[in-house]
Amino acid sequence: VQLQASGGGLVQAGGSLKLSCTASASRFNVLALAWYRQAPGRERESVATISAAGRRNYAASVKERFAISRNNADNTVLLQMNDLKPEDTAVYYCNAKWGSVTYWGQGTLVTVSS
Repeated sequence: VQLQASGGGLVQAGGSLKLSCTASASRFNVLALAWYRQAPGRERESVATISAAGRRNYAASVKERFAISRNNADNTVLLQMNDLKPEDTAVYYCNAKWGSVTYWGQGTLVTVSS
């Protein structure tokens, strides 16, 4: 499975961005999907997850501001990010899991200016 993320950029605090990740997978609908982020000097952390059945979970720091969704028809997973804060600045990675196998995208940089 190859994952291609896009949509990062520079935005002012309070603004919005939508990240998109497209997967080359013949059975995209069985994958558990997620977005992670890694800020400079920090460990990679889970931001949002969506299961194959559509169950969503969010990190406490982004709940009520971010929304993850998936479109099994076109093999994409989206992350809508609203009310962005400077502390959201990081490289964002999409992630797919099937059983014990994990796949990572290349990352897209989100920079939030104050």
